[in-house]
Amino acid sequence: MSTRPLPARDKLTLCFAHVAYRLGERFALRAVGMHWIEVRSLEALKARIGEADVLLCSGLWRNELIAAAPRLAFIQSISAGTDQYSRESLGAAGIRLASAQGVNERAVAEHAIALILALARRIPEARDNQAARHWRGMIGDIGQREDELGGKTLLIVGLGRIGARLATLAKAFDMRVVATRREPSRGAGAADEVVGEEDLRGLLPQADFVALTCPLTPETENLIDAKALAAMKPSACLINVARGKVVNEPALIEALAQQRIAGAALDCVWEEPLPATSALWGMPNVLITPHTAGETRRYEDNVIDLLLENLERLWRGEVVLKNQVV
Repeated sequence: MSTRPLPARDKLTLCFAHVAYRLGERFALRAVGMHWIEVRSLEALKARIGEADVLLCSGLWRNELIAAAPRLAFIQSISAGTDQYSRESLGAAGIRLASAQGVNERAVAEHAIALILALARRIPEARDNQAARHWRGMIGDIGQREDELGGKTLLIVGLGRIGARLATLAKAFDMRVVATRREPSRGAGAADEVVGEEDLRGLLPQADFVALTCPLTPETENLIDAKALAAMKPSACLINVARGKVVNEPALIEALAQQRIAGAALDCVWEEPLPATSALWGMPNVLITPHTAGETRRYEDNVIDLLLENLERLWRGEVVLKNQVV
């Protein structure tokens, strides 16, 4: 692939494009002597993309921007997911692309374990009771009480960086951890057992919690469908910190409504923001967080670290970027 040249440091223009992240503010603290601009809307990005040699972007990206970006040589994605970028179009234009894979592995894994704890310890119910000024009495029905994680089985679907970190956290709670991985031969890490993706159905009946940490690919879209949900224990819970379309949402809603599984904690859904009409909002056995698993106070700095490393590689003429996609 013939790639566009990257200007020297003092001739370079960076463009930070995100609706909320404070990338420019954090980048300015580095005092690295590079010119930058920041935009917070698609309209502003369209107006200024022609000035950019390097773009940091995620949700604002549209592939038609390529035609308006004659100087653009490199895109550092702000997110780990890069399905919004056309690899074919970027390659044809000579534009390099790297993902932000790994910058939020600790954050997402911690969020996943927090969701597991919240469901096991019935924290959403406690918060609702607090809002209602209701002191819940002791519960005689054992099945309705808070639970412990020790001895429970966690199934991690996708033992990549996030999944591996989640496995380590789960072992600290004395959980049994089983996992799927595209290449099981690469090792199990902290997991007690790891199998290929094709063996997922065999693990589902064992799991008390099923945590999705896999990327969205043609193979993983609708991976958790009606058949997969039917294979889970009625007492099991689904945790999704991956992508919404990994789960067949109508099938999940039906399984939750009919109590074929005990609950779900969802950081991502099919359509974001989740429409007000979605049945998920009103389900007492569902906990929703607004795709914030990877969003921490360190996120911008982690992305900037990755950006600076890749810029140095490009200036040195290296062929391989960190987290290279194109």
